[in-house]
Amino acid sequence: MTGSTKSQLSPARRALVELLHRVNFGRLEHLEVRGGEPVLDPRPRVVREHKFGGDNGPRSEAARADVALKAQHLDLMRLLDRVSDGVIDVLTVKHGLPFHAELAG
Repeated sequence: MTGSTKSQLSPARRALVELLHRVNFGRLEHLEVRGGEPVLDPRPRVVREHKFGGDNGPRSEAARADVALKAQHLDLMRLLDRVSDGVIDVLTVKHGLPFHAELAG
C-alpha cells in the first residue's frame, strides 16, 4: 500500500474511496478482493442508511479530484493487502469512512 492521498491510490482503490464518499452512511456487502485490489465490477451490494432529519447525500469529498486519506482509509488499504484474495462480507460506512469490516473465518 502506498500513498496518503486519493490520487496516489490505484484506480480500483480510488474508486472504492469515492464509492464510500457517495454512500456516506450504509454498508457494502460481498466486496471481492483480488490481488489486494477491490473488485467493483460487478459492484458489491450497496445498502444505504437514511437518517431522518439528517444529511443523506454524498460527502463533498466525492466530487474532489484529490483528498488526503484519513486513518480509516489507510487501515482499509492495509486490510485489502492482508485479504489479498478473498471477500469482505460487510464493510460498514459512517460519514463516508470505512467504520468496520466483517470477514469469514
